[in-house]
Amino acid sequence: MQVELIALTQYLRGNGTPEALLEHAGRVCYRSESRGDPAKFLRARLQEGHESLIEHASATFEISGISRACSHQLVRHRIASYSQESQRYVDASDPALVVPDAIAADPHAREVWDGFVEQVKSAYRELRELGILKEDARFVLPNAAATRIIVTMNFRELRHFFRLRITPEAQWEIRRMATKMLELLAPHAPTIFGDLLDELRARHPEFFV
Repeated sequence: MQVELIALTQYLRGNGTPEALLEHAGRVCYRSESRGDPAKFLRARLQEGHESLIEHASATFEISGISRACSHQLVRHRIASYSQESQRYVDASDPALVVPDAIAADPHAREVWDGFVEQVKSAYRELRELGILKEDARFVLPNAAATRIIVTMNFRELRHFFRLRITPEAQWEIRRMATKMLELLAPHAPTIFGDLLDELRARHPEFFV
């Protein structure tokens, strides 16, 4: 799994940081002037539950090497924008597959897995040789098929996403992905995400290794 932070909202006034933009949005609400401590102002607004102002900043991630099972969970977060590698147009004669740790660690389970993978590859190739279009041959591909996706979320949705997905109840793959996303983003917006990173590290240190 590879997770890269590739874009971040830029404020075209002042120091250009996303947090400067968020402070400005908040100041408009209260018709107040900056007193030189945007972090204090933003922390106070978050503690009050005034989170609409942090919707003005967003982050874009490029994620690859996750399974379709994981991306199906990701796109359920609907306040976001997605661009995903298409199985309709991309040839999958030799598909990369994500192997769950539980299967990889069990010799018998791995044997079952490897046999299934060969069946999938053989079926896909035979269908293509028969002239079946990629958009139809893809129907034999499993949820394990690796994918690549671009995702953009605003900061408010990201806080919600991290709280849901970095928990013991979350599925292991999307939890790993969300953890990587939070660790990449927090240094760029420490007032918005630093407290959340500290909280989740304290609750679930095993996920941050």
